Amino acid sequence: MTHRPLPCFKAYDIRGRLGVELDEDVAFRVGRAFAAVLQAQRVVLGRDCRASSQALAGAVARGLMAEGVEVIDLSLCGTEEVYFATTHHAACGGIEVTASHNPMDYNGMKLVGRWSAPLDPATTMQAIRALAESGGFGPEAAGKVTAAPETRAAYVDRVLDFIDIAALRPLRVLVNAGNGAAGPTFDALARALAERGAPLGFIRLHHDPDGSFPNGIPNPLLPENQPATAAAVVAAGADMGVAWDGDFDRCFFFDHQGRFVPGEYVVGLLARVFLAKEPGAVIVHDPRIEWNTLDTIARMGGRAERARTGHAYFKRALRDTGAVYGGEMSAHHYFRDFMACDSGMIPWLMVAELMGRTGQSLADLLAEARAAFPSSGEINFHVPDPAAVMARVEAALTGAEVDRLDGLSMSFPDWRVNLRASNTEPLLRLNIETRGDTEGLTRRVAEVTRLIEGG
Repeated sequence: MTHRPLPCFKAYDIRGRLGVELDEDVAFRVGRAFAAVLQAQRVVLGRDCRASSQALAGAVARGLMAEGVEVIDLSLCGTEEVYFATTHHAACGGIEVTASHNPMDYNGMKLVGRWSAPLDPATTMQAIRALAESGGFGPEAAGKVTAAPETRAAYVDRVLDFIDIAALRPLRVLVNAGNGAAGPTFDALARALAERGAPLGFIRLHHDPDGSFPNGIPNPLLPENQPATAAAVVAAGADMGVAWDGDFDRCFFFDHQGRFVPGEYVVGLLARVFLAKEPGAVIVHDPRIEWNTLDTIARMGGRAERARTGHAYFKRALRDTGAVYGGEMSAHHYFRDFMACDSGMIPWLMVAELMGRTGQSLADLLAEARAAFPSSGEINFHVPDPAAVMARVEAALTGAEVDRLDGLSMSFPDWRVNLRASNTEPLLRLNIETRGDTEGLTRRVAEVTRLIEGG
């Protein structure tokens, strides 16, 4: 096998344009290299519903089997089901073939090791890349594929362990799977909830998996994708809306008025839930937007720990600190008792339970935080040299407390800005927050935007 450069390897996962950076040969190489570097005997494999995912997953399976691996094949599933199954089946690692929310001409893979632990970007991921690029494999062995149809039921049981079904009150929930992988897994959860007497009713939107994505790429974080869910919530008279991305490891919320809930407020809400159950616990958060989260953790008597954006960094932080929960404003939510991994199904169930316990709407639960700590939401810029832009912004905004854990964070008494280059896309991302100053937020966004654009 000849040497082949593989630019599809990113900081902590694999993403690439189909036919250019990622194809079945690459997938085969990744499977072999993953098994060889991890010295794996058993690996869990799943895929999303993209048109290319089944063929790529088949190539990964062939690569794994060429190293003598038993492949536990979950077929169509979410990334978090691979995380769960890797530990549930005592596998040596897990691979989900998915491009999540990336454009139609992309695909990729998310990788974990034994006990669903993240792979170190600087060592293990680089070793897998180096071997996959070189093609320096030994003789082929003969592995096998094993189906595991009982895995989803076990996954459902684990997810439902996070809530007290007796605390739920009747709610109508609008769910939008975006024609991604979420639909079948959600249906399994909904059936189990009904069997246990949960008083929840569901309205399904864009529910069936369809790799052509007739209603657009499932990325609810994009403003242009939010009106469909918002309108459906209002039209149905739902108490809450939930939308998922393509592999449903992220979920997004809409209140009963159809208003989108920025992810940083959900982090504060879930931190509140966990600290009420486990006083003094550690909560991990990212540094892009943090003031509301820090305020919640302080008031609830918890301990805050920061981590760089990205699932590998967050999973490591949860494992290192013993944190009960970690949340990114991008809607990745991580749970100690879910292998320290992220889930897009656990958060909405926990919010539904909180609504039941308090008798408050989602809008009421968030009203104080939204007023006290207005934020811009993430604003993306295509720039040729992100480092130069960040240097220009830092030079122009003087008198700040500067932090470089994740990009450039600059804190002033009444407002705060974070700029960081994306780990997965050619973008510079801007986030700004203030202390109760909505007008000031608008002004600061305009000011920093001018600096970014060279004005």
